[in-house]
Amino acid sequence: MIEYNLRQVHARIADACSAAGRAPQSVALLTVTKTFGPDAVREAFAAGERRFGENYVQEGIDKIAALADLRDRIEWHLIGPLQSNKTRVVAEQFDWVHSVDRLKIAQRLSEQRPAHLPPLQICLQVNVSGEASKSGVDAGDVAQVIEVARSMSQLGGVRLRGLMAIPEPAGDFEAQRVPHRRLRELLVALNAEGLSLDTLSMGMSADMDAAIAEGATIVRVGSAIFGARSAGTSI
Repeated sequence: MIEYNLRQVHARIADACSAAGRAPQSVALLTVTKTFGPDAVREAFAAGERRFGENYVQEGIDKIAALADLRDRIEWHLIGPLQSNKTRVVAEQFDWVHSVDRLKIAQRLSEQRPAHLPPLQICLQVNVSGEASKSGVDAGDVAQVIEVARSMSQLGGVRLRGLMAIPEPAGDFEAQRVPHRRLRELLVALNAEGLSLDTLSMGMSADMDAAIAEGATIVRVGSAIFGARSAGTSI
């Protein structure tokens, strides 16, 4: 079932890219395995997936350990909240962190990244919907976004790749495009300031078509691959 669902998701990505006039290879699928165990990761790996996203630090660390035999062939991404007291283990174990919502977290990740590892790839999380419950730099304060991004880009142990957002759910395709467009415009503004950023981490199971239409380079998909979860969001 996982292999079949993955084929369906890749076909959906290809269709969305075609509609947007983009090459399918311009969008990477991040397979989100929140609440699903190592066996599900192995099944997706056997189907050809190599990028896996985790929402919770400890769950991710446990899976990385359980799948140690695949470590050199899997790219592990943290996409959920990251508190200051968890940065060291994340800096040591993960390859990407999408949810860097403030400079302090980036600084700690930079300082704690082991010297023998390549720089940790990070994205600046932006609050594009203005929700009080969502983390991230306020999309409406462009000057602050530029200031934080520039500071992050100067850190040694991490490499700022781009922006990430989790927009508020919207009912239709055109409404879904609005917050994703806002994130894309911010990336354009940052690159106009001299930053060389190439990543827009946006779009989940429900809205990835709209995200791709607005330039997403990584879509984070879980429920469309593994099925509904008992709790939490339908990433």
